[in-house]
Amino acid sequence: MSPGPAFFCGGKNIPRRAVLSGIAGLAGAAGGAFLPLPLAHAQDADGFFARLTDRAARRAATPYDPSAKDIPQALADLSYDALRDIRFDPRQAIWRGETPFEIQLLHLGRYLRTPVRVHTVENGRATPHAYRPDLFSYGRTGLDPETFGDLGFSGLRVHHALNDPAVMDELIVFQGASYFRALCAGAVYGLSARGVAVNTARPEGEEFPGFTDLYVERPTAAAQSIVLYALLDGPSLAGAYRFEVTPGTTTVTSVQARLFARRPVEQLGIGALTSMFDFAPIDRVGVDDFRPRVHDSQGLGMQTRSGEWLWRPLNNPDRLEVNVFRFVDPAGFGLMQRVRRFDRYQDLEARYHQRPSAWVSPRGPWGEGEVILVEIPTPDETNDNIVAFWKPAVPFEPGRPVSLDYDIQWTLDGPKPDLAWCLDTAAGHYGLPSTELDDTTRRLGRKWVIDFVEGPLRTLRTAEDVAVITSADWGRVEGVAHVLNPDTGGVRVFLDTMAKGAGPMNLRCHLARDGAPVSETWTMQWRPPAAA
Repeated sequence: MSPGPAFFCGGKNIPRRAVLSGIAGLAGAAGGAFLPLPLAHAQDADGFFARLTDRAARRAATPYDPSAKDIPQALADLSYDALRDIRFDPRQAIWRGETPFEIQLLHLGRYLRTPVRVHTVENGRATPHAYRPDLFSYGRTGLDPETFGDLGFSGLRVHHALNDPAVMDELIVFQGASYFRALCAGAVYGLSARGVAVNTARPEGEEFPGFTDLYVERPTAAAQSIVLYALLDGPSLAGAYRFEVTPGTTTVTSVQARLFARRPVEQLGIGALTSMFDFAPIDRVGVDDFRPRVHDSQGLGMQTRSGEWLWRPLNNPDRLEVNVFRFVDPAGFGLMQRVRRFDRYQDLEARYHQRPSAWVSPRGPWGEGEVILVEIPTPDETNDNIVAFWKPAVPFEPGRPVSLDYDIQWTLDGPKPDLAWCLDTAAGHYGLPSTELDDTTRRLGRKWVIDFVEGPLRTLRTAEDVAVITSADWGRVEGVAHVLNPDTGGVRVFLDTMAKGAGPMNLRCHLARDGAPVSETWTMQWRPPAAA
């Protein structure tokens, strides 16, 4: 395992690990969806983003320079808690008291060793911000920052009066490789987004290109959004980004991505989201924890251009699993947290019921491709073990630049279909509790309990007014039942399923009336445990 960027989880900033390299035996087609690069941008009156795009193209035409400035050994040796003791002085925030948004800078150290250059932009002109010791307090670290020289920063965070007009809350953070994460009103930090994912869960190992330069455009005194730009660099590609962040009950990050390949990339991930799933009622085998569930995200939602909605609950598998969903011009996808009641989590510190969902909505056609879901085994909640992204079908290689635009909605509610949707999934013992099972049936059998809510179910009088439509690959559905659920106002479906051999078994289920769907489609992949 290689250490990744430090992120908030379980009430702390802790190092989450990308357990993605060195995995053998996974197949995947090359990908990339490509549009001509525009010479001008409607929201780029001063040409700044066009100039950054040109810089990225020129970078990609030269060999990658992996050299990075070494940080002082004293910073590299800091403990996790000591690094947290280094704090930016909020009185030094850029544009403090001048605009609705202000910028705080983030220190290098321990897990965050790659310097990022930070600039502010006014009238198309970029001004660099140099590291100064007086920007930070060093607490009990015992460090002498006067010896650090031109250190640089690990990233930045934007503050805004998101929840209270009198309080400047964190709104969005850019820190570590190409990671960023944002908040909507009432949320606490959870899942992250990435500018790009390169060869995630492939045998050759994942590559983590990073933002080398961050630019923040000075907002007006009445601005309702803030614009940031970034230059990306890595062994296989370079790129330029424009982010327009609009805070609110749903915070929207509008992204323009322009990518150029140095060498062919087998698997390019666009709109990449990274999250954590430890356990939930879908699988508590071996879990000894007072909390009913622990996860930043509960499931992967997807919407096709034709209007079909899919829901895939997340797992913490016992081996790496990769699911592929093929689409043409997806309408959207995202990692969602749908269960919002505190009593379903019982965590006063992590506040998992307040972790935001993130929904990616393409702007313009993305063509053919795949939504890929990667689930990685994790022993606890300190690892980001879930990745979802779009992999376009056309190969990404030198001479075929990517130009894709999309929005990310960070929300506590989230896009949902007009149809009924899946609120929660639980799983357990095949058959009835009193059923006597042989070892093979006990191992291959699984009961699934799915709660559909809202949509046409609001006016449902009896469960018999809808039918349950199921299918199974590499297995079979042996028993189906459904009842009204007075607690949710929806329908609860019970499926007894039997896998065929080692699997994995792929299941689908939706509700229908007179042959027409009245719910989104629940889909699940399950692999039975190995025989003893």
